[in-house]
Amino acid sequence: MAMQDGSYQRLRAAGRADEVAYVQACLRLFFAPGASTIAGQADMPAPAISAAPAISAAPAISAAPAISAAPAISAANVADIARLNKVAVFLLKALARAPAGAAPRELLGWLDGYRRRTMSMNVACLGDSMAIDRVLRDRQVDFVFLKGPLQQHLLYGDHFMKPSGDVDILVSPASFAAAREALRTIGYEVAGKSRSVWWVRFLGEQHMVREDGARASTVDLHHRLQQPGSPSPRDTDGFLRRKREAKVAGAAMPIISAADTLLLSSISVAKAFFNREPCAGYVCDVRASASRLSAAEQQAVLDHAAEQGLADTLLLGLRAADVLLGAAGTLLSERAARILARIDNADLFHMVMAPWLASLRWPQRRHVLWELCGREPVRYLAEAGWAASADLSRRIFERPVADEPARGETIKIIGGAATHANER
Repeated sequence: MAMQDGSYQRLRAAGRADEVAYVQACLRLFFAPGASTIAGQADMPAPAISAAPAISAAPAISAAPAISAAPAISAANVADIARLNKVAVFLLKALARAPAGAAPRELLGWLDGYRRRTMSMNVACLGDSMAIDRVLRDRQVDFVFLKGPLQQHLLYGDHFMKPSGDVDILVSPASFAAAREALRTIGYEVAGKSRSVWWVRFLGEQHMVREDGARASTVDLHHRLQQPGSPSPRDTDGFLRRKREAKVAGAAMPIISAADTLLLSSISVAKAFFNREPCAGYVCDVRASASRLSAAEQQAVLDHAAEQGLADTLLLGLRAADVLLGAAGTLLSERAARILARIDNADLFHMVMAPWLASLRWPQRRHVLWELCGREPVRYLAEAGWAASADLSRRIFERPVADEPARGETIKIIGGAATHANER
């Protein structure tokens, strides 16, 4: 569960879904610019984007659902929802294609500022990535980049779609210590909170930080790809074997394959679902990844997910994408409809984009784990046992963080440990 800033509590207190529907309409427009923004599912009509005068001191916009007009909604709430879901740049690009007056000037100005801050952050992240690439290659450490600006460019043709506050890399368990020592040679040191057995053994990662004047650079060094409590890939080293290359400033840098990008995005959706965090940004990555696959490749990725023990994790990501962005009418969409069938589309949509809503009826986590394990008793018991062992280790080795976050910062709790929540 995430410890959010004041905007999270404000959205929870408001309890209105109009702003959420507005963000959904923008995302559908981004992914289907030729489609009508009022063409939606029967149980979740997408709102049309339209202009409305402000009715209070706060900037306001309105969204007219396909079936009736809606009251004016808060641009400040739209901005918070977009930021928490990491889709603000998606909204900016969608509104650039919308009719004039589809959003107030204040919202467009905020979105443009967010885009510029994202560009600054991701340029720094790319520079860090190039330095990391050089030192790990020099030390002959096999590794691959996860997520971040490299993935964004491959999915959207743009390095600056979502802010990346750190660099995520994956190595094999056997290379973990060597990678850590290589990073130390360029100034990175393990963050104190991630030195424990729980971090290294159960989360399978460590945060390494390099102070560089006014700016700190962070690397998340992984040898696992899922937190305890959610199904993990059976063959994490396969992500290294199947890697491809992405070009940055003439340099070829390793990144996970197209099929593994789809799997990792679905893993991130499942992780957010368990933690009850907003995750529309990851769901967009699922759709962007899946939309590039041919019919034969779709079947291949289903087989690949089954081999990794992640078939149902993949289907959760795909169903979330269909609910948020509209069904794609593909083989993947057909298979995805069965996962977590007891949760209707309206609830699943809000669990993805607005988990703060008090009206949501969340399933118990063990029931979700049972489904994501394919209802296989042996797999379920193994994953549940691993999660219980991780929780016991956390209670033994972890201590509360005494320092409070600086004013205005957001802190994210992932599996019980706090990290800066710029972009993971």
